[in-house]
Amino acid sequence: MKIIRSILLLAVGFGTLPAQAQLTIDACQQKAQANYPLVAQYGLIRQSEQYDLENANKGYLPQLSLSAKASYQTDVTKIPFSLPGIDIPTLSKDQYQIVAEVNQVIWDGGNIRAKKQNVKASAEVDLQQQQVDMYAIRERVNSLFFGILLTEEQLELNRLYDEELERNYRKISSFIENGVANQADLDAVQVEQFSNRQQRVSLEATNRAYRQMLGAFIGENADSAELICPEVGSEPAPTDVNRPELRLLDARNTLLDAQLKQLNARNRPTLGLFVQGAYGKPGLNMLQDKFKAFAIGGVRFSWNFGNYYTHKSDAAKIDVARNALRTQRETFLFNTNQQVESSQSELEKYRRTLSDDDRIVALRDNIKRASEAKVAEGTMSVTDYMQEVTKAETARQNRALHRMQLIMTTYNLKNITNN
Repeated sequence: MKIIRSILLLAVGFGTLPAQAQLTIDACQQKAQANYPLVAQYGLIRQSEQYDLENANKGYLPQLSLSAKASYQTDVTKIPFSLPGIDIPTLSKDQYQIVAEVNQVIWDGGNIRAKKQNVKASAEVDLQQQQVDMYAIRERVNSLFFGILLTEEQLELNRLYDEELERNYRKISSFIENGVANQADLDAVQVEQFSNRQQRVSLEATNRAYRQMLGAFIGENADSAELICPEVGSEPAPTDVNRPELRLLDARNTLLDAQLKQLNARNRPTLGLFVQGAYGKPGLNMLQDKFKAFAIGGVRFSWNFGNYYTHKSDAAKIDVARNALRTQRETFLFNTNQQVESSQSELEKYRRTLSDDDRIVALRDNIKRASEAKVAEGTMSVTDYMQEVTKAETARQNRALHRMQLIMTTYNLKNITNN
């Protein structure tokens, strides 16, 4: 009973083991972007934008100011005549005043609205710049993901080749017994076995390094995860360019529009209400030389013409920046289209190459089998036979490489166009 219970517990234990994780390239890219430290900047940019907008909106609130002054002057206003029996007071040469003023904007020429647009446009530029920085992760994740797939396929071919070399070793041992081969031929097979095993050690080290780097990007352990190789169909590759660099240039152009609006708003007049409450000596009545409280209210119109001196040159600088953005956009599109054309040519090359690889592998296998029969008949040396074995293995390696290059180029083309 104890043995049966132990077996049942062991079975249950194996049943609860987690299944091997599977990762697709799209999932890796999403995890990498979510895990990358720059992601935290998105929230900070939005918070900063919100604070700046709140500050701009406060321009519509009543503005309170407080001022105080004390002065002494060498002379004061006096009445230039005297009247009998009437004492005409004289102002003191020292004067004091404390003023509290409240200003309420009625119309500011659109300056506050332009400032808010400027804040939003600046935040959008920062966000798009972050998108450009994050976009570079895609290419690095692609390289690691396909590098792992390629090394694993090469490891599988290495394992199959090692099995074939072991079979050849046994065959040549039998050939030695029959007098068809000698010890040197067996040594040649052993050399090939050792070389193949050395290559396996190198491939395993490369695979581990790629997995560790991929795990660092996606923020989880990828040492034992199963990577799902994407399927590449015959659909046409994307050609429309939809890159974050273009959206960044658009955002910068929008920012220039907002800066021009703010520049124009500075040259418009402003209209507002004001109320002053003061306490000082003298008050509004200059003939009373004593401390008095008083108040003044009204409408204030102002127009600063000084901004017109630099308006033309400031607007010209914005035009220059706009032209620079236009040039950057044209240059980027030209270079990107060149990359697209080059990648499309690569795709066509790999498709044609792969169509011949299967035939080449089949022919190499036929030659290898024919060579094996010749060795058994004693009409071909083991050295020549091993060369044919190596050529057949090289054909398989080339087919695996070309297949992975086709997939990588397809995804790199999507990465170039961001489709």
